[in-house]
Amino acid sequence: MTYSNDTRRADLAKIHLAKKQLGMTDDVYRDMLWTIARVRSAADLDEHGRRAVIEHLKKCGARFTHKRRIRPAGNKAGLIAKVQAFLAEAKRPDSYADGMAQHMFQVERIEWCTTEQLGKIIAALMYDAKRHGRRTR
Repeated sequence: MTYSNDTRRADLAKIHLAKKQLGMTDDVYRDMLWTIARVRSAADLDEHGRRAVIEHLKKCGARFTHKRRIRPAGNKAGLIAKVQAFLAEAKRPDSYADGMAQHMFQVERIEWCTTEQLGKIIAALMYDAKRHGRRTR
């Protein structure tokens, strides 16, 4: 079985997320990589090495959650759908919108934003789309 580049990037993201979750220093992290797969950088891991490292990190207590679906309140559903459309066009995860809500309004999740706040997030995403030459409608 051969992994696609997207799968490789997802595996590397899991490894780096687990490193952060477990509070590993760079030295401890590189020593773990060397012990498990005989590499000093996750970029050098082959697919077998990535699987082995991810399994080891799970045993150490790292948690990997599945992608969640956003379920907005009725009157915000259209606005959230528009946010998701902009994110899909930009090839960004749904969690990017949560980060925007946190940064802009100190609201942890986009579902908790008011309709006014959602409008401002949409405006920011429209500005970003125009700046990067993507569609805005």
